[in-house]
Amino acid sequence: MSAEGATDHDGEPRSAGGRRRSVARLGAIQALYQLALNPGLGADVVVGEFRLHRLGREIDGETYGEADEELFVDIVRGVARNREQLDQTIAASLSEEWPLRRLETILRLILEAGAYELTYRPDVPPRVTLSEYVGIAHAFFDGGEPGMANGVLNRLARALRADEL
Repeated sequence: MSAEGATDHDGEPRSAGGRRRSVARLGAIQALYQLALNPGLGADVVVGEFRLHRLGREIDGETYGEADEELFVDIVRGVARNREQLDQTIAASLSEEWPLRRLETILRLILEAGAYELTYRPDVPPRVTLSEYVGIAHAFFDGGEPGMANGVLNRLARALRADEL
C-alpha cells in the first residue's frame, strides 16, 4: 500500500507527516505479522529488523516509504504487550458467528492495531484511526474483510471514545 498521493480523512492532500504515519501503520501490521509467524523473536527484535532493513529502504523493487518510527515502534510494542486485553476488547465487538479465532491473521492484526490506537493513543482522532486501518484492510483484502474491519473498529470507537465521534 503506497501512501503517495493519498488524501486525509477530509479528502485533502495528506501532509508528509500524515504519509509517514500511514507508512508506520502499514509497517506495524507487517511487523506484527512477522511476529505472529515467529512468536519467539519478540517485538524488539522485529522492530530493530524493520528499522534497519525495511522502513525507508528498497526491497525487491518495492520502496518502503519513510515512516514515523516513533508511531511504528509504539504500535508494534503496544500491540505485543497488550494483545490479551486488546483481543478481549475486539472479541466483545464480534458476532458469535465470527469469533476472534476465526479471523484471518492479517485481519486480526489490523483490528488489534486499530484497537490499540483507540485505547492508548488519545492524540489520534478516532476517525483517523478508522480511516487508516480500513484503508490498510483494503490493501490486503478484496472481499468483505474491509467492511468487517470498519464495522468492528466503529463499534470499538463508539464504545471507547464516543465523545469524540
